[in-house]
Amino acid sequence: MTEEIRGTAHGSAPVPLSVLDLVSVGKGVTATEALRTGVRLARLAEARGFGRYWVAEHHSMPGVASSSPAVILAHVAAHTETVRLGSGGVMLPNHAPLVIAEQFGTLEALAPGRVDIGLGRAPGTDGATAAALRRSDRLHEGADEFPRQLAELVRFLDDDFPEGHPYAGIHAVPGPVQGSAEGGVQSAHRPPVWLLGSSGFSARLAGELGLPFAFAHHFSARNTVPALQLYRDSFRPSAVLDRPYALIGVQAVAAEDEREARRQVLTGALSMLRLRTGRPGLVPTPQEAEAYPFTRPEREFLDSWLADVEHGTPDVVAERLNALVKRTGADELMLTANVHTPAARLRSYELIADAYGLPGGSAAGH
Repeated sequence: MTEEIRGTAHGSAPVPLSVLDLVSVGKGVTATEALRTGVRLARLAEARGFGRYWVAEHHSMPGVASSSPAVILAHVAAHTETVRLGSGGVMLPNHAPLVIAEQFGTLEALAPGRVDIGLGRAPGTDGATAAALRRSDRLHEGADEFPRQLAELVRFLDDDFPEGHPYAGIHAVPGPVQGSAEGGVQSAHRPPVWLLGSSGFSARLAGELGLPFAFAHHFSARNTVPALQLYRDSFRPSAVLDRPYALIGVQAVAAEDEREARRQVLTGALSMLRLRTGRPGLVPTPQEAEAYPFTRPEREFLDSWLADVEHGTPDVVAERLNALVKRTGADELMLTANVHTPAARLRSYELIADAYGLPGGSAAGH
């Protein structure tokens, strides 16, 4: 399983590069168009040597169409052949572990050997929506139970509950049980599990369990270095990994010139500002973002947010990504580009791939 976790760097990239897709929905763009852009992005990633295409679970956000990662990944699997597909992540407390084992067992059957399960313990939404998802208002208890839920999920994935356990006779299907049944030929392989986080909790847990770790640098940059250090310090070799492996999610937007890059990242920044102030909506157009009358506190938020978005011309973005790798010691970068315009998002990944001399030609038009 180690070879599925450790990616391969291509061209002059300092570490393997991957893609995190929020399936952004901008003003004037339908969810159908956003999902089609996701497929085009996954095909571009595959053609240009990005190792993974992950989708993040979010709920009740008009500007994000990724509420059902497994459904999206099943569709993308039908349009790709080699790129790894995964959740970045599924918010485990929102779901019964058996359901996630079944969903990702199905994905593994659809795309054998190229599925990742990235798990988070946050709700991926506001408290009221989380309560509706979980049918409970005891949200903190759900997060605190994450280690137990994780252990249960792994047991379902491996089909190895001990004799006498209440779930010993329950099997996640598709899954290993089909290989052990009479006449069964199902592979015992199952997708590797990653832990995701934006603080120290999952970093420590991933280390203690010897699992790969993905950190949300793209919205928690101040915690990146401490969390990665905690992960490495806590790491215990396991059957999955003999040494730590950490990727970080990074906002990165490249354009042919600095001004256009700034126009594009401003749309995502304004969308985040509205989300953080209780006004979630569709991602605004570049024209709306440029004309928005930011107050002084809003301007301070904007400047702070954009300081952690690697944007500019392709060479500038590559230089800043290289510096980020050097500063954090990340083993992999997972790039996300939450901007309004689908064509600009696809073009950004092409330009970054070109800046690093990644293999392949344009897949954006497929």
